[in-house]
Amino acid sequence: MPTIKSSDLVINQAISASAPDSLLTIDVESENPLSTGTYEFQLVVTDDSGNNSAPATVRITIADDKAPTAVIDAPNRVGFAEDFSLSGRRSIDIGGKLTKFVWTLIKTP
Repeated sequence: MPTIKSSDLVINQAISASAPDSLLTIDVESENPLSTGTYEFQLVVTDDSGNNSAPATVRITIADDKAPTAVIDAPNRVGFAEDFSLSGRRSIDIGGKLTKFVWTLIKTP
């Protein structure tokens, strides 16, 4: 079974395997994942007489389907009539970037 790291994929560079090995595994590195978008792969098979098949193609869409993680940094205690700040700076989004921070007061004493 051929395995290739996602960072080693090159457009129009063939990856061969001898029969009966029909599986290609793409090892997606978490520190360098594939960008979102549509990727197209092609397969051509060869028989024992050297005849090649017509190409078969498949489109795979890499989608950012992971929700971001909100993280709040705030003081545990604030003196009466003192200003304070809430920070969402440590919030993260794997596979994309944060575009909005919406703050809502949800409870009072």
